[in-house]
Amino acid sequence: MTTGRPDETEQERADRNFGEILQELRVGQTGVQILFGFLLTMPMQARFSQLDDVQRGLLVADVLVLATASAFIIAPVAWHRALFRRQLKDEVVTAANRLAQLGLLFLGLGVVTSILLVVDLTVGRRAGAVSAAGIGMLLAVLWVALPLWRRHRGG
Repeated sequence: MTTGRPDETEQERADRNFGEILQELRVGQTGVQILFGFLLTMPMQARFSQLDDVQRGLLVADVLVLATASAFIIAPVAWHRALFRRQLKDEVVTAANRLAQLGLLFLGLGVVTSILLVVDLTVGRRAGAVSAAGIGMLLAVLWVALPLWRRHRGG
């Protein structure tokens, strides 16, 4: 749980925490938009007809995963608008935190699936699987393991 700053009221803390979450979500949303936009153009490319069933499945899965990431990352704004001036800022901040975490999970899955698809298309299926696994491990370490390790250390 986030501790307050000296002389900070609960409402001020909630406002600050919500502002911080929104700033973080802007970064995640940019990543989702870039990947999602790229994937949406793929069926329009001449080479699309040459995709095999696995590649088509990866493309569809990737679009769906990134659409889900978008939904979770944008949801805190909808929560804030729906609950504006209802004296529920703490609940909005808690929900926004959970939604952001789920959005990052789906963004990570989208990044891994995108790497798998692109490397599969350009180099081959085995290289795609190895690259996707490597990126997946990197994201797991940077986004999950290191922050949890730091939290566990305390201080």
